[in-house]
Amino acid sequence: MTFQNTLDYAQQLDQQDPLKVYRDKFHFPKVGGKDVIYFTGNSLGLQPKNAKEYVDEVMTDWAGLAVEGHFQAEKPWWDYHERFSEKLAPIVGAKPSEVTVMNTLTVNLHLLMVSFYRPTSTRFKIIMEEKAFPSDQYMIASQVRFHGLEPDEVIVEVKKRNGEHHFRSEDILQKINEVGEECALVLMGGVNYYNGQALDMETITKAGKEVGAFVGWDLAHAAGNVELNLHDWGADFAAWCSYKYMNAGPGNASGCFVHERHHGQKDIPRFEGWWGHNKGRRFLMEPEFQPEPNANAWQISNAPVLALAPYLASLELFEEVGMPVLIEKRNRIVAYLEFILQEIAREVHCNFEIITPQERGTQLSVFLHGQGKELFHYLMRNGVVTDWREPNVIRLAPAPFYCSYEDMWKFGQVLKDYFKKE
Repeated sequence: MTFQNTLDYAQQLDQQDPLKVYRDKFHFPKVGGKDVIYFTGNSLGLQPKNAKEYVDEVMTDWAGLAVEGHFQAEKPWWDYHERFSEKLAPIVGAKPSEVTVMNTLTVNLHLLMVSFYRPTSTRFKIIMEEKAFPSDQYMIASQVRFHGLEPDEVIVEVKKRNGEHHFRSEDILQKINEVGEECALVLMGGVNYYNGQALDMETITKAGKEVGAFVGWDLAHAAGNVELNLHDWGADFAAWCSYKYMNAGPGNASGCFVHERHHGQKDIPRFEGWWGHNKGRRFLMEPEFQPEPNANAWQISNAPVLALAPYLASLELFEEVGMPVLIEKRNRIVAYLEFILQEIAREVHCNFEIITPQERGTQLSVFLHGQGKELFHYLMRNGVVTDWREPNVIRLAPAPFYCSYEDMWKFGQVLKDYFKKE
């Protein structure tokens, strides 16, 4: 589509935006008394205004009901986590029975690897992408050492080609086929945190299953951002954090997916606790574990209700809007942001190299040739909240729920002003 780098045009796009009313449903930080231009929903989403209501409801029930809140609250605490499955299922492309919410992301990946990384003398290797988010690197290496193996002998990294900033699907598939019957697990980030690339999860999952491996996904930057069809793709498991595009609050609870083919197995390796025990018999305090017949079998402890409350509040908004509408705006606003970057680069005779390929979500990672961190600091001082990654990349993620096209235009003006001052 043909864009224009004018305020009037940006405001026209906002008037046409079916999500324009949702901007007012979020709290914005302010700089100089004005709402910031917020590009870091890929790190921490803004607070939904309805989140306080949900938290206050739990606090009120705790004050007035105390322990009876587990059963007598309007949203009883003992099954609070069960309210998430129906709302999360369409976001990740799963059946409600395949989804649960518990713990935090890396904790859940550890717990899921207990079930899905089962090395043998002949099948023991793990395929992941190079320079994955550090927590994934630490987690996988520690799991390997836990099994008495050496990470250097087990972990196989798919690398980018020399001089390129993104992964090629054919290289990932080649590596899976090359490792072949030695591959026990394929575990990758669905959307790369650094370059914003969305991997071809369907094709990669199919290739991993064809060589007999388990396939799991870290969806920290994918959930609530890109289209997911975990059940139909046949992924064995996945986990995601809730505080980026899902707007659930800092460090909040993680969602989990476990494909239904793994449900109802009493003998599957799994770290277990009483919240994964048969719900109908949980308070009989029986010594033998009887797993729930769904993903809740991976639950361990009772739900942290105060933490879950803002997540539930955010999911109400996702349920109202639906992922297709969010993705449609995401595509348009990211394309407009890319246009603005190109226009400003042309005007100021500078090179902003976008290292994010077309296979992407809402993030553009921009390599700032000839610029340093002083540009990042200038943007922050002038109300543009963005994210710096070494050595010289600024990540821009215009979340479709609350970012406007006018934000994109204003960002371009701030960027241009910086070069005028040089």
